[in-house]
Amino acid sequence: MFFGHLPDHLILFPTRAPIDAGGAVRKTIPFENGELEIWTAQSRRARQQGRADVFILRFYGNADRADRWPAMEAEMWKDHAVEIWGMNYPGFGGSTGPARLARIGPGAVAAFDELRRHATNKSAVESAVPSGPTPSSALRTAHATAPIVLFGTSIGATAALHVAASRPAGIAGLILHNPPPLREIILRQFGWWNLWLLAGPVALQIPRDLESIENARATRAPAIFLLAERDEIVAPRFHRLVVQAYAGEKRIIELRDAYHNDPIEGAALADLNDALSWLLTKSSPRAP
Repeated sequence: MFFGHLPDHLILFPTRAPIDAGGAVRKTIPFENGELEIWTAQSRRARQQGRADVFILRFYGNADRADRWPAMEAEMWKDHAVEIWGMNYPGFGGSTGPARLARIGPGAVAAFDELRRHATNKSAVESAVPSGPTPSSALRTAHATAPIVLFGTSIGATAALHVAASRPAGIAGLILHNPPPLREIILRQFGWWNLWLLAGPVALQIPRDLESIENARATRAPAIFLLAERDEIVAPRFHRLVVQAYAGEKRIIELRDAYHNDPIEGAALADLNDALSWLLTKSSPRAP
């Protein structure tokens, strides 16, 4: 009884207060007995051409919210026609509670499945030709389903890795920003001061869905790692455990002098745009 839902209370910090979402568009999808809240926004290039060439499914950090970022982040991608889908975890923002670690993984998969349906349906509509000859193979290729990239920050990286391990055929790649191996952090960083009497039971209750190292070993899609050099929340030695375990091809962007919550900007942002181009050339998701 004492340890029931203890990791949820120790790790998760949900909020529900209204946040200005800027130009992001709200949508909801069914999840368990409630709904998940998702905020979407398109980059300038996507708006100009009337479609996205790549979808980014965004999972944010703990104590953060999806309402806050998609409209601003869409402008990060200056070189790409991107549509961002940012998910609020159960119990965060307008997503139905309660907030539980065990609900993050299933919620992330539900959001991915909805995005894949959306991308497929949108491609089918764009490919429709009202009259005339059968579309050429080149036209069919041009209207292939836009790739989906998973982008997770901090605890959001655990969600992204779970989706990648669960839906390997559906993703083009991942972007992982300061990824935490939750169980290892609890045992190695916090276990010593309580002789593991508290840390041990808490670590054992971390859902397998969110075991970053195990999911990293099972994932072979290309990945971009964004690693804060001075991360004060997830120590860099824990980032490296996930990087070393990752089975797919990877590119690492070191965020010099950056702390855990510092924004990606300047040279690092330019490197990220270049790395996304690399990632998209490395993987073409197979039809599920």
